[in-house]
Amino acid sequence: MTDDNAPSLLDLAPVIPVVVIDDAADAVPMARALVAGGLPAIEVTFRTPAAADAIRAIAAEVPEAVVGAGTVLTPGHVDTAVAAGARFLVSPGWTDRLLGAMRDSGIPSLPGVSTTSEVVALLERGVTEMKFFPAEPSGGTAYLKALASPLPDARFCPTGGVNATRAPDYLALPNVGVRGRHLDAARGRGGGGRLGARGVPRAGSGRPAVRGAPTAGGTCRSGGGARRCRRRSTPPQTGTPPRVPCGTGTPAGRRGPGGSGS
Repeated sequence: MTDDNAPSLLDLAPVIPVVVIDDAADAVPMARALVAGGLPAIEVTFRTPAAADAIRAIAAEVPEAVVGAGTVLTPGHVDTAVAAGARFLVSPGWTDRLLGAMRDSGIPSLPGVSTTSEVVALLERGVTEMKFFPAEPSGGTAYLKALASPLPDARFCPTGGVNATRAPDYLALPNVGVRGRHLDAARGRGGGGRLGARGVPRAGSGRPAVRGAPTAGGTCRSGGGARRCRRRSTPPQTGTPPRVPCGTGTPAGRRGPGGSGS
């Protein structure tokens, strides 16, 4: 969301990991691992009761991180997120009441849209930056391309079903306002501190962080008293990593609508 009181969220950071945290005790080591891996902006989704405490812990103990709240659905979520120290807000959709609370918060926000009417309604209210969710089920690149000419002021962060194969098609669009990789990472229930991302160190593992933006990949699942992780193998990255839009990949061990965080 862009207005006179809040800076651009799309300019806040080039990469935003989307995380689901079951245990607030995991938040700080996870945040430190992400920051060490070159991913300082972290979106903690309001999908678990631990979200507010996780945001509060990261804000207090990892000052290098820019922690925000995702899956913001109500004005109460906005108040809770701001009180906990969130520095940005992301929602999968919007109402006038929710939009008003997000704007009144004074921090960057991305309200979610999936139809032309919703985009026009936000532009009418002075909002030019928004989340396109769920991207692929809602028409994907063809839909966004069709919006570019009649609605040139709208900028989007596409989320939902955007994988590494589809990412370049999104980034070729003039109205996708992303300048780097987006990683969906999640902290699953149980031990290990595993992250659903290649190249991001496991919290407490002592493994060196990989600089640059890791590719979203691999999944972690809980079951039978054990956790199993499968990771995709890709060549190491050098130099400036290619850009991948918001929402690439899925939260490990948890899947939301369209297979992505919000």
